[in-house]
Amino acid sequence: MTDYGTEVLWVLILASLGLSAIAVVLSLSRRRHNQTPAIAYPGEDVASEAARKVLREFEKNGQSVDAALVTWSPDTLRKILADDLPDAQVIVVSNREPYIHNIKGNGVELLVPASGLVSALEPITRACSGTWIAYGGGTADRLMVDENDRVQVPPGNPSYTLRRVWLTEEEHQGYYLGFANEGLWPLCHIAFTRPVFRASDWEAYEAVNRKFADTVVAEARNERPIVLVQDYHFALLPRMIRERLPEAIIITFWHIPWPNSEVYSICPWRERILEGLLGSSIIGFHTQFHANNFTESVDRFLESRIERADAAISYGGQTTLVHAYPISIEWPAELLAKLPNVDECRARLRDRFGLSPDVKLCVGVERLDYTKGILDRFQALEELFTKRPEWIGKLAFLQIAAPSRGTLPAYKQLHDECHRYAKKINQRFGSEGYKPIIMVAEHHSQEQVYEIYRAADICMVTSLHDGMNLVAKEFVSARDDEQGVLLLSTFAGASRELLEALIVNPYDAAMMSEALQQALTMTPEEQRERMRPMREMVRNNNVYRWAGSMLLDAARLRKRGDLDRVTGTSERSPSNANNVISMFERMRKAAS
Repeated sequence: MTDYGTEVLWVLILASLGLSAIAVVLSLSRRRHNQTPAIAYPGEDVASEAARKVLREFEKNGQSVDAALVTWSPDTLRKILADDLPDAQVIVVSNREPYIHNIKGNGVELLVPASGLVSALEPITRACSGTWIAYGGGTADRLMVDENDRVQVPPGNPSYTLRRVWLTEEEHQGYYLGFANEGLWPLCHIAFTRPVFRASDWEAYEAVNRKFADTVVAEARNERPIVLVQDYHFALLPRMIRERLPEAIIITFWHIPWPNSEVYSICPWRERILEGLLGSSIIGFHTQFHANNFTESVDRFLESRIERADAAISYGGQTTLVHAYPISIEWPAELLAKLPNVDECRARLRDRFGLSPDVKLCVGVERLDYTKGILDRFQALEELFTKRPEWIGKLAFLQIAAPSRGTLPAYKQLHDECHRYAKKINQRFGSEGYKPIIMVAEHHSQEQVYEIYRAADICMVTSLHDGMNLVAKEFVSARDDEQGVLLLSTFAGASRELLEALIVNPYDAAMMSEALQQALTMTPEEQRERMRPMREMVRNNNVYRWAGSMLLDAARLRKRGDLDRVTGTSERSPSNANNVISMFERMRKAAS
């Protein structure tokens, strides 16, 4: 072939390749264009499963694509109630009350318990002007209520009603100390403490749940309240309320972990508890892992229909949503305005405990409970002093351990072990004027706790198993100076959100001692780089977002129930107020 012929051939080949490339590009462009409606309108048959999954994730927990852009505050909650749940009455039910009145001397002392549940729910109830129903256990509680067992709170600025329920000593012993805390608590926490189940405790638990159901019905202004049932003390309550207020929206939040179905099978009344909880319109957990465990337990022990894509369980003609709602705290914390700056908090705390200015202060703040890993952090401290003796005399650990359930054998044993171990470390590494461990086994107000957070160089949260653990978030909230280091257990739900903390395995003393070394030597710049994103996370995902997500889901259920009644579909649904339909089905119907 001549050179001219060769050139012509190459031109034809290149032209052919070019035309093929253009055709491919045009084809891909048309395909993208044709696929756009599949994402925008998932009801069409060409919608991809990936797009469906993403949108379902947005639907879960009341989230939307732009949820992060919302500034969540008490005003946000009030707006949700006004716009989406007009005239709705909000009733909170918990074992622990937000305000306790005790007799002190010749007067009455007001105690605000330093409780994660109270710190999360109290600002919500204020914002909603709701009613809080709780066990009245204070020595002066009966003196402070009216003839209907109600008291307006907070004192000095009343914004909601506290309705107290009275229990006999036998009821409290069986329901609270017995079934709830010797049975369900160790069952749900992987802390290697054997659950104790007694028939008499179960009977007391059932009777107290019934008593609280009676109180909810008595306090309801109409047949459609929104009832927020809190925690493992009231597993039977949702079903009891549902039987008498079938149109109520009942949101049950389980504040502790839910075990896998094999562990859960230990409980002799496992089916009754599941049936009770499935009286809820919505059941919330801190993490998706715990929500999945609950669903698996239902799947194993009850005849039910589980819609995993929509996170819903149908049982007995009623559908219950099972969602993850990570709990959080108030932002900004109102009490921070009452506290002095960090330097003054530090000076006051060091003066109180006789610590010199050059001593690093590490703190732990919680109830004295075997799930909190207090002994494990003592082991880590001993490991640090053994491997790095230069810290002896330069580091003090302040353990605030509020007494809890002290009549139960497991808690008595823990109390004795903690004091023995602290004494052992102090004798081994302490000296005149220096105690490595300062153990304070007494209750502190929330204001006192925040002062301790602000004074600390390090905060240790070493839960062996925890739903969330709000101490971690409170520490972050308290540090407006953007200093301080958080050591956080990987087994606490907060570790899924506070990613810039030093994440540790509390069962590994050597690992924790190295994390302590890292925290003690961390520069102020690195502390700031870690603290800023954690503070941003707590600010954006505050307690008002937690509550707002559940209230928005409640509003969707209520609107769906109202729509069913109007369209007549309620005749085909025995529990129309709690029926669930997926986002995609709704979008298909809207598009048709």
